[in-house]
Amino acid sequence: PPRLVVSGGDSVQTGGSLRLSCVVSKPISDYCMGWFRQAPGKEREGVATITSNGDTTIATSVKGRFTISKDNAKNTLYLQMNNLKSWDTATYYCAAEPFRPEESCYGLSLSSYYWGQGTQVTVSA
Repeated sequence: PPRLVVSGGDSVQTGGSLRLSCVVSKPISDYCMGWFRQAPGKEREGVATITSNGDTTIATSVKGRFTISKDNAKNTLYLQMNNLKSWDTATYYCAAEPFRPEESCYGLSLSSYYWGQGTQVTVSA
């Protein structure tokens, strides 16, 4: 399985921006990639996914504020988060789905993915 290393979490004020990065140890083009988050006491939820072809799916709760992208040459996945809200506070995870890289992996069982470690994003007023 690939190794996924996440960075970029921080504490910001409401309305601020952050960019998360996820470096993958194997060709990122072999996977459908995704960002997930988990707030305290809540289930892990999908935030955004991107297929090997670059097709994206964005959760309604972050649409218009978050952008998922990737750099195949760097094997790196990004999540640009703008206009952050207090309810965006969570631990954010990067994940790779290997079985259907050309199809959207949004909404698949969490067991379908390889996971990186989480990074904390805290948004305060």
